[in-house]
Amino acid sequence: MSRALPKYNKRRVAFIGGAAAVVLSGAVIAGSALAGTPDKSDGTTNARTLAASPGTITCPDVASKLPAVPASAQAEVNRNLTLLQTQIQEANTRLQNTVGQGGPNFVNNAILGPLKDKRVSTIDRIAIAIGRKGTKPTGLDSLAACALNAGGANAGGANTGNANAGGANAGGANAGGGTASNGTAGQQAGGAAASGNTGAGTITCPDVASKLPAVPASAQAEVNRNLTLLQTQIQEANTRLQNTVGQGGPNFVNNAILGPLKDKRVSTIDRIAIAIGRKGTKPTGLDSLAACTLNK
Repeated sequence: MSRALPKYNKRRVAFIGGAAAVVLSGAVIAGSALAGTPDKSDGTTNARTLAASPGTITCPDVASKLPAVPASAQAEVNRNLTLLQTQIQEANTRLQNTVGQGGPNFVNNAILGPLKDKRVSTIDRIAIAIGRKGTKPTGLDSLAACALNAGGANAGGANTGNANAGGANAGGANAGGGTASNGTAGQQAGGAAASGNTGAGTITCPDVASKLPAVPASAQAEVNRNLTLLQTQIQEANTRLQNTVGQGGPNFVNNAILGPLKDKRVSTIDRIAIAIGRKGTKPTGLDSLAACTLNK
């Protein structure tokens, strides 16, 4: 018995040692496998970081393209140059505030489009101010369009669907780097698309012609031309309303149709007032007629 016991103990020790080695080997293998597996929390963090990096909106510089500015126009020109910068800042703020919302054309329709319209109006005022006492510069409207410099998840497509939305049309116009699922989610969540552009109703705007004072004969042609343009803008907006039925989120019509239309009307109405003011009393308060509504 005394001889058998040590042999039994040796076998027992060998067995336990072997089992421990197997367990240790398993732990090493598992550790190696985990080391080669991407950490899910890191992946989530990276995804969130990318999704929160929609890029920035940049626009052509206007100040450097201006001719000599008459001293009498300098203050007005400077004021509008400052306004151009404010408009870009506001657009970038909105871009950041609408991350993760919208569909495939949100950035173009609800941010870049309205920004361009605002810039057209502002640049036009700069040109008019310079032209009062000097040679009115031409071709400045080519500087109105801005672009989205993609960052993070948007790389590869200027305006991607995963970055932006505010409820309006949705996600950047160019599908390049965006994901269709995000754009679709922005449109479909909670029935947003259905509550966006339903195609019902028409856009109507306050009448401008009836609110004008006497128009000097020398300004009549320009005033008529801009009154006709106001009607064309309404027709284009109604056409777009019909062509975008079923698109966008809950604010699509306001952000992508009514908003840009108002900006265009502000610019056109401003030109009418300036034309009348050259030979008569410039009318005031006409900007209150710029906003239009959707009558359902």
